[in-house]
Amino acid sequence: MSTTAFLIISVIRVAIMLFILLTACAYIVWLERKVIGRIQNRWGPTRVGPFGLLQPAADGIKFILKEDIIPDGVNRFWYIGAPIIALVFALTSIAVIPFGEAFHIGKYIIPLQITGWAGPNGRPVDINIGLLVILGITSIGVYGIALSGWSSNSKYALLGSLRASAQMISYELALGLSLVGVLMVTGSLSLRSIVDRQMGGIWHWNILNGGWQFVAFFIYLMAAYAETNRIPFDLPEAETELVAGYHTEYSAMKFAMFFVAEYANMVTVACLSTILFFGGWDPLWGHAGTPANPNAAALWGLFWFFIKVFCFMFLYIWIRGTLPRFRYDQLMDFGWKFLLPLAIANIIVTGLIMALRG
Repeated sequence: MSTTAFLIISVIRVAIMLFILLTACAYIVWLERKVIGRIQNRWGPTRVGPFGLLQPAADGIKFILKEDIIPDGVNRFWYIGAPIIALVFALTSIAVIPFGEAFHIGKYIIPLQITGWAGPNGRPVDINIGLLVILGITSIGVYGIALSGWSSNSKYALLGSLRASAQMISYELALGLSLVGVLMVTGSLSLRSIVDRQMGGIWHWNILNGGWQFVAFFIYLMAAYAETNRIPFDLPEAETELVAGYHTEYSAMKFAMFFVAEYANMVTVACLSTILFFGGWDPLWGHAGTPANPNAAALWGLFWFFIKVFCFMFLYIWIRGTLPRFRYDQLMDFGWKFLLPLAIANIIVTGLIMALRG
């Protein structure tokens, strides 16, 4: 493939991925409002379009047209830069996620991953430290929240950003340690290699075939909720205490950037949990193999990947409509006194199981 063709295909992949991700974030909000409405015995959005399907478009237009208010006394540079930082890093992390095998279009092999490329044997490959890249990028995103609270010149925003920083430090440890067991079992930091080692159906997935990795998945899930500031860990935004916390002083498109960043991070968490614990694009009842039509296999894997991601997003919404918010001392105790020791125990038990298996 020539350099020009590679650049054109890469730009097209980035544009398509951004369009799909931003559209998905908009309709995840619609789904959340509909499901929460049903849980609370009401309808949710119904008036804009059939079944309220045009509500995300109406909300987007509203954010664009609203007056952009900048309060007095803010640090203008960081006040404006904070939502940009949060959004950019939330959107960047999805570039490392593989969604399936590859499409074959003429002589070109196009992996379903922005940072993927065709290997010597025609199969897609990716960077060999993809998991570390995602953890690093998502960790930087908290700077946008911290800077937004500091620069807003508001006590509520500052308290929210401080809570977010403390929460990130508390749960980042448990999240990182929960993945060590998966790395021990798979022996790779490449996300494609982790999926390849789970091929063959549900009994080969790490959640069941990785020793004690169902415990690691529980730790990862709880830490991921805290990292994305979702109920029951949404203390940085607690409306009843902090009137929305770190984005109290934001309006119009700057508020929308924080909003989209949160849902983009949720999508990244769901994709990563699918890859690490649930076989990625591997079908439920076994690997489809390599049929005569590789595009059909890629579409089949893509279908299974999005079904699994959808299940995680629905779980996000279900928990929001079910569980109450923690007190702040409960939040910190749960991270340091329960999840962290459990993550260390998971590493020890996984090592023992691997030693016994030889």
